[in-house]
Amino acid sequence: MSHHSQPTYDPNETITFSPALTEEMKAVVAQFPEGKTKSALLRLLHLVQREFGWVSVPAMDQVAAFLNIQPIEVYEVATFYTMFHLQPVGKHVLEVCRTGPCMLVGSDSLIDHFEKKLNIKVGETTEDGLFTLKTVECLGGCGYGPLLQCKNRFHEHLTLEKADALLEQYKNGEIQ
Repeated sequence: MSHHSQPTYDPNETITFSPALTEEMKAVVAQFPEGKTKSALLRLLHLVQREFGWVSVPAMDQVAAFLNIQPIEVYEVATFYTMFHLQPVGKHVLEVCRTGPCMLVGSDSLIDHFEKKLNIKVGETTEDGLFTLKTVECLGGCGYGPLLQCKNRFHEHLTLEKADALLEQYKNGEIQ
């Protein structure tokens, strides 16, 4: 499994949310009734990840303080969902579905191909910081496998040739 449920932690790291992020977080929390603001947690974690690229322990602590909840309540959510990066990742995170239907149509070969092509293993980032390779449980496109998600964009019916072209497009900035 490539999802690291133990976040990277540097006890000396401090973070500060930008004023824009803080305002956006306030707007999200305002959508929930008083006493139910914890319901904003998933959305706030997405916002934090968008700003920093990943969700660090100090960021989770800040979210907990913002929502006036215990840090463990944030850790439990962030470590459960594979959509949250708990360690620094590359500019492009390639998330390949590894469940049965995608495996039946070649996701294992695709993962092996990415590992060789990028010279990394699942869970690692290329030296240039461009790509991180992850495997995930179902991406919800069982009839379209093998399936890859990168930045909320789905790439379906992937072949090794299509995968190579896709890497070049991301590398060259043709896909953002």
